[in-house]
Amino acid sequence: MIELKNLTKVFDSGGVKAIDEVNLCVPEGTIYGVIGSSGAGKSTLIRCVNLLERPTSGQVLVAGQDLTSLGEKALRQARHNIGMIFQHFNLLSSRTVYDNVALPLELAGASRQEIEQAVQPLLELTGLAAKKDSYPAQLSGGQKQRVAIARALASKPQVLLCDEATSALDPQTTRAILTLLKDINRRLKITILIITHEMDVVKSICDRVAIMSHGKIIEENDVEQFFLNPRTELAKEFVRSAIHEKPLAEIEARFQAEPSAGARPVVRLTFVGQGVVQPLITRAARQFNTDFSILQADIETVNEKAMGFLMVEIMGEPEAIEQSLQFLRGSPDAQNSSTVQVEVIGYVS
Repeated sequence: MIELKNLTKVFDSGGVKAIDEVNLCVPEGTIYGVIGSSGAGKSTLIRCVNLLERPTSGQVLVAGQDLTSLGEKALRQARHNIGMIFQHFNLLSSRTVYDNVALPLELAGASRQEIEQAVQPLLELTGLAAKKDSYPAQLSGGQKQRVAIARALASKPQVLLCDEATSALDPQTTRAILTLLKDINRRLKITILIITHEMDVVKSICDRVAIMSHGKIIEENDVEQFFLNPRTELAKEFVRSAIHEKPLAEIEARFQAEPSAGARPVVRLTFVGQGVVQPLITRAARQFNTDFSILQADIETVNEKAMGFLMVEIMGEPEAIEQSLQFLRGSPDAQNSSTVQVEVIGYVS
């Protein structure tokens, strides 16, 4: 649905290359997240999708149409197919909820009847029917974002762009907005591209995720595999933040990166399904007479699937520890990287 080909954006004022030869494909009907630290180029990227920022080079294709080849009139028409919501809502304070949602249709020349037929269902969908005559100053942050979402959907777009749409909201309101976006994706079959720095957004609703750094896409994967097997160090940092992994203060003084005589491995196990890893550890402990000390454990929901994160210290005779590790790595579950991932992150003495 969205395809970026060799996309580059250079800001002339400082010669800054905000986007650097990015290639990206967002399949139709998916929710696709792009994550990265501040200054990575995320917001510039999403503004290039509807040409609010015109790329320096490369192509932007939406529903098969190359937007970069269009003149101004044709581009304005093509933008009707692309809705966008922003971090700070961008509502008109002098217009009611109803009138804010109706604005794109008014600008497109729709009749009063056409506007009524379009706006009322959107107010119902976004839970705003009772607030139709209210003004933005009378609304909470979450309600303002719902108005912005309804307005973005007014022209019946195939694509919805979300630029840090939840970063100004509290956690409870964020969850409600993400649930709404997921519902919109399912009901209306709209392709959603989300720019965010919050891993909670990615793990809650995204089907696929890419990570940006210094204007480049450095890693991309289905969201489940992204959590199971992050490849770059930046991706690993984001995953650790999402599962709230904490420094191991109780073993910090004894922790070392490389093995040594008598040192015991500290192992991170990542797995799908709450019950997957328990029999695996139990079998290893019984078969090789080793003990597993649980240092941290967490169960998260990643795109509606239970995903577990377990950190353990393996204790026993050196040969038994090695056999346990080989068993964990060589088990059918561990060999299937879509189920269990095993990583030795260090050693303690």
